[in-house]
Amino acid sequence: MKIRTGFGYDVHQLQEGLPFWLGGIQVPHTHGALGHSDADVLIHVICDALLGAANLRDIGFHFPDTDPQYKGIDSKRLLAEVVRLLRERSYSISNIDSTVCLEAPKVNPHIPEMQRVLAEVMGIEANDISIKATTTEKLGFVGRREGVAAYASVLIVQPS
Repeated sequence: MKIRTGFGYDVHQLQEGLPFWLGGIQVPHTHGALGHSDADVLIHVICDALLGAANLRDIGFHFPDTDPQYKGIDSKRLLAEVVRLLRERSYSISNIDSTVCLEAPKVNPHIPEMQRVLAEVMGIEANDISIKATTTEKLGFVGRREGVAAYASVLIVQPS
């Protein structure tokens, strides 16, 4: 059995009046993430980590922000395609560990719903998806509420 790890990192600027998509759900907030797609930073880092683990480059390679077909796209569709690419190569997802860095809104109340939605998209158990949230103690662009950052590590397996 081949066991591979992957890591993802992403940031998005926050802007007043935009919807805030995180972990596949819309989180009520006055600001949302700015991006070519729906700017779901958590899904983006999971995509990057999965693609990296399978040595399939990154999210920008597969879904370039220069391609109009991805303008405003629901990031769950991108994640579903990434999972399809992995399954095509006989990889399965063992687990995902992620962290969202954000001053506001509070993410913790939304984590169970994010896990449920992401598990459904990926065809894995919600218990295999860890989502943690932290602030940066008012330091940097996240601390000034100018943006959101996220990290993810994944473990994927492939039969020999």
